[in-house]
Amino acid sequence: MVAYIIRRLVSTIAVMAMVGVFVFLLLRLAPGDPAAIMAGKSATAEMIAGIREKLGLNDPMPVQFIRWIRDMFSGDFGTSIFAGRPVLELISQRLEPTISLSILTMILSVTVGVSFGILAAWRAGGLVDRMLTAFATLGFSVPVFVIGFFLIYLFAISMHWLPVQGYRPIGEGLEPWFVHLILPTLTLSLAYIAFIARIARASMLEVLSEDYMRTAAAKGASSYAMLFHHALKNAGAPILTVIGLSFAGLIGGVVITETVFNVPGVGRLVVDAINNRDYPIIQGVLILVSGLYVLINLAIDLSYTLVDPRIRY
Repeated sequence: MVAYIIRRLVSTIAVMAMVGVFVFLLLRLAPGDPAAIMAGKSATAEMIAGIREKLGLNDPMPVQFIRWIRDMFSGDFGTSIFAGRPVLELISQRLEPTISLSILTMILSVTVGVSFGILAAWRAGGLVDRMLTAFATLGFSVPVFVIGFFLIYLFAISMHWLPVQGYRPIGEGLEPWFVHLILPTLTLSLAYIAFIARIARASMLEVLSEDYMRTAAAKGASSYAMLFHHALKNAGAPILTVIGLSFAGLIGGVVITETVFNVPGVGRLVVDAINNRDYPIIQGVLILVSGLYVLINLAIDLSYTLVDPRIRY
């Protein structure tokens, strides 16, 4: 196990190095000049040149990259071009809405998705299975923003049950915080519920067809014992994998959902930074998100031993 963790950490460093190079080059080689955007439409060539010199954009690419890596290792992800404030400070101010939305989404997605998958596998071929399969297909097919606008129209505009947009910090009270996150969470969860349910169903069906499951049924094991004590544990590895992939998929979903519901999270920060070509913010968010994604994958791999004792590293 220790040797495996060391190998994964070494590979993680290599992956993050490649991500760093890719992010740096992608933004630097993209069309457009951030100095010209900062200076405005009425700026002179001298003003633009001064801004480029101040930002260090006239230095060779290798020099810019080394300086960026050096500052990042010292905890300095740069200063926002437009806000004029440290990138980490801006990101930290937007973390609460994004973390709140992500946690609620994963709790709902995992709970409902796994439950639907188990139920569909247990009643394979029946009405419940067909209904859940249709729901999963619908969840995959409909774009997130379409679901969001539909839920806004139904629950906010027509029924007046929930607020249309916005976010309330948890410090202002648990109820307003939760109420403002219901629609974004439902919007973001539907696709992941469908994804997790389909994988859970397929994995459970494979396990339920094994000889030892038929033996357990012949010995009079209850449905609960067969499903949760035998089948679910042996089907857990693929389910854990898809949960990890769902965490990664939240990155793109959160950006769209926060835009639709006007949630001031990291996703909105990235959208604004892209529109303004604010390199430091985009780079900081991408590096932090990439590191989180790699760590989640490592945690998922290590958790396999908890659900399947046959796995050894």
